[in-house]
Amino acid sequence: MAKGWATYGVDLHVEPSGSGVRKGLTDALREAVRSGRLAPGTRLPSSRSLAADLGIARNTVAGAYGDLVAEGWLTARQGSVTRVADGAVPQSARRRRPVPRPEPGRPAYDLCPGSPDLASFPRTEWLKAARRALASSPYDALGYGDPRGRVELRTALAGYLSRARGVRADPEHIVIASGISHALMLLGTVLSRRGGHPPAVESYGLDTHWKLLSRAGLATVPLPYDELGTRTEELTEGLTSGLTSDLIDDLTGVRAVLLTPAHQFPMGAPLHPDRRAAVVEWARRTGGLVLEDDYDGEFRYDRQPIGALQGLAPDHVVYLGTASKSLAPGLRLGWLVLPPSLTPEVLMAKGGTDWSCGSLDQLTLAEFITSGAYDRHVRSVRLRYRRRRDALVDALREHAPGVRTTGIAAGLHAVLQLPPGTEESVVRAAAEQGLGVHGLARYRHARATVDPLDALVVGYGTPPDHAWVGALDALCRVLR
Repeated sequence: MAKGWATYGVDLHVEPSGSGVRKGLTDALREAVRSGRLAPGTRLPSSRSLAADLGIARNTVAGAYGDLVAEGWLTARQGSVTRVADGAVPQSARRRRPVPRPEPGRPAYDLCPGSPDLASFPRTEWLKAARRALASSPYDALGYGDPRGRVELRTALAGYLSRARGVRADPEHIVIASGISHALMLLGTVLSRRGGHPPAVESYGLDTHWKLLSRAGLATVPLPYDELGTRTEELTEGLTSGLTSDLIDDLTGVRAVLLTPAHQFPMGAPLHPDRRAAVVEWARRTGGLVLEDDYDGEFRYDRQPIGALQGLAPDHVVYLGTASKSLAPGLRLGWLVLPPSLTPEVLMAKGGTDWSCGSLDQLTLAEFITSGAYDRHVRSVRLRYRRRRDALVDALREHAPGVRTTGIAAGLHAVLQLPPGTEESVVRAAAEQGLGVHGLARYRHARATVDPLDALVVGYGTPPDHAWVGALDALCRVLR
């Protein structure tokens, strides 16, 4: 009996009640169908299986099934399984089931930055990689795992990042995270435990990153910004031009700085070589940490590749990367390349097991990289995004010649500079056209001393191909 209970059929939760066993089971099953808990077409366990589960006679279950078939609640044919009849559930009960609905207020065309074209995800190649990875994976891959992440992925990333981004990486000092946000949560915990000194950030950047550091008890300090980008020399030389007294005081206590040096988000320019050298010199002299977010590092169009800052000072730079832009944010896969001295602290913050990232997705990405499929995919979508970038520039040149487009040598977005005082009204007009865009103001740090610039931040990677022309037309109507 124990063996049969463990191995028979499908599971069904039902609680017979009342005076007789057969009547109680019949009533319980009827109510489960009537209420909609058992939907039309639901397969029921065999009479043998349900009898074993409930500890009652098989004939009792068969009799209850027969009664409900006669009443029209169930259907059964010789040699086939018993199911809930198609017309058994009243319409009122069916309406209780949630129906997926479009997200309210979602724009018809989405040009908000931060996402790739999700329709470009390489489903076929990814599935092939998943099959190969699963077929060759060891049994322990399905366990809780090393908090650093699967060694297969860490090894694949070490080779790829060294070759493609100039990162000096050892698999032992790579930690897999559930995206950049998770990586910053871990680093925020470490920095807080180290004394909670305020980290420096860029005057323009992702507010979500600043909020994550703030939740760790770290008040961020914006570095000044000018036509050459973020002024990192403020850290080394103590320059104070244009800074308020409270910012000057906060900068003297900085022990970490968060930068997007390869492609500054959202302004789009790479960090000037002199300023790269300045922040590396500061880190070496003070023992500080540079948190390098390699935003859009794979996508460049009109310039030579810019190597990662980490390659200049691997003992002082934390390299942060992700598959969110190159593949899809839904994978929730990112990585930290850590200085050896920092690795134990990050692992302590993460915990004793790799609870955040699915092992099978890690193994699939490792196979995707080592097989060469990742490189082929990046080259393919790089051409697609370049064509979109060119179409955006051409359309604006024709329909909105007064709008200056910047930050387009790399990445998946462009900055469209507007006449002073017009940003808010343009964003409202875009919404009226069913167009989702972001104004630059949302990416400006609240304590930044730089003069506000009116602009749109347009993500040309987001729309699928079939919506791209319509999105571009709507943008031109707004700016015309």
